[in-house]
Amino acid sequence: MDPAVAEPEPATRQPVLSLRGISKGFGAVQALTEIDLDVHAGEVVAIVGDNGAGKSTLVKILAGVYSHDTGSVSFDGQPVSIGSPAASRELGIATVFQDLALCDNLDVVSNLFLGREITKGTLDEEEMEKRSWSLLRQLSARIPSVRIAVASLSGGQRQTVAIARSLIGEPRIVILDEPTAALGVAQTAEVLNLIERLRERGLGVILISHNMADVQAVADRVVVLRLGRNNGNFRVPDVSYEEIISAITGATDNVVTRRAEARNTERNAS
Repeated sequence: MDPAVAEPEPATRQPVLSLRGISKGFGAVQALTEIDLDVHAGEVVAIVGDNGAGKSTLVKILAGVYSHDTGSVSFDGQPVSIGSPAASRELGIATVFQDLALCDNLDVVSNLFLGREITKGTLDEEEMEKRSWSLLRQLSARIPSVRIAVASLSGGQRQTVAIARSLIGEPRIVILDEPTAALGVAQTAEVLNLIERLRERGLGVILISHNMADVQAVADRVVVLRLGRNNGNFRVPDVSYEEIISAITGATDNVVTRRAEARNTERNAS
């Protein structure tokens, strides 16, 4: 049975990022098999799946940490190669990993511009501070001071700093790996608001999450991975929590497979 799929995007709307037939193996273990994925500007695409579904491997391929074995990657319709993390960033893909990779002993400004410092012979602290506030205001971020040490920030505020840092290079695609993991209710709401701000800025967002409530709150589409393969591509307004879970678990007799069968029957009849 073919996995249920969303209706295709309008032909006039070209995806910013497009993956076709992406496969990746580690010795005898096949982590990904012929993965297809499209991400458009101003769209939040959630990638969900059980542990071992291949989500982390896919993220690391897009981030340039791993190279794929077969398949193709296109950016703005042009074939590209992502051979390293630097190549990924130069292409316009920013990745915020779950561990955030922040320096707790440094302040917000230093974390935002770490490795990208603005200099005029010496460090231009005033300009970096000005740009930091400008960027945080664009995200409607609630940071008390850009000179406060990151160690003293809440989980939601730390996630804010990590996301703001990813925007320094003006990316087209932002990947968020489990951004609300281990956060409380208020902090989760803060991060979800940040994702809304990214969409409003016209960025394509890839959201990796186990939290279906978060996914249904902010995502436009849900792409399900199961055992390293595509197993569903749904528009959020058209799918229920139960349908997503069915696609994740791979149940064979459920509303997902029945919907796919009904659509195939309708197409064949027409």
